[in-house]
Amino acid sequence: MSINPESLVAELESTKKFFDTSTRCLTEDDSAFVPVEGMWTVAQHVAHAAQTVDWFFQGAFRPEGFDMDWEKLGKEVAQVRSLGAARAWLDAAFARATEAIASRPAEEVNAVMPPNPILGEVPRAHIVSSIVDHTAHHRGALTVYSRLLGRVPAMPYMEEPAAVTA
Repeated sequence: MSINPESLVAELESTKKFFDTSTRCLTEDDSAFVPVEGMWTVAQHVAHAAQTVDWFFQGAFRPEGFDMDWEKLGKEVAQVRSLGAARAWLDAAFARATEAIASRPAEEVNAVMPPNPILGEVPRAHIVSSIVDHTAHHRGALTVYSRLLGRVPAMPYMEEPAAVTA
């Protein structure tokens, strides 16, 4: 079954919108917040989400596949100290992802990836659902961080924050 690239672009756009909506209560002053020492900061969560969008596309479309150098990838995220910088990275990563899908023919987007240890031999289009799932996971973690900071994160599917504060 072939997946239409336009529907994948729409899925990426809504995923980004949901992430932004539910995390907009976090500010630059929250960049270094961690609930427990050793966890990622607010800025690092956003940076990791951005990094992973790029990582999935690189893994699916470049000849060498997925970068499995976890130490290097972790160090990139650990260097991020600013929520603003992390959000800029996320904006750019989603823009690159949208362009990568929109600029390719459906045949290439739906072509099966070579054997790999991450997703296996599935159509490249499958990376979009993986990005949606991974981004939602970090969006959820950041809403918990928001609550710990005394904030009420907005419902991701609504423009205004929900009235429920519990």
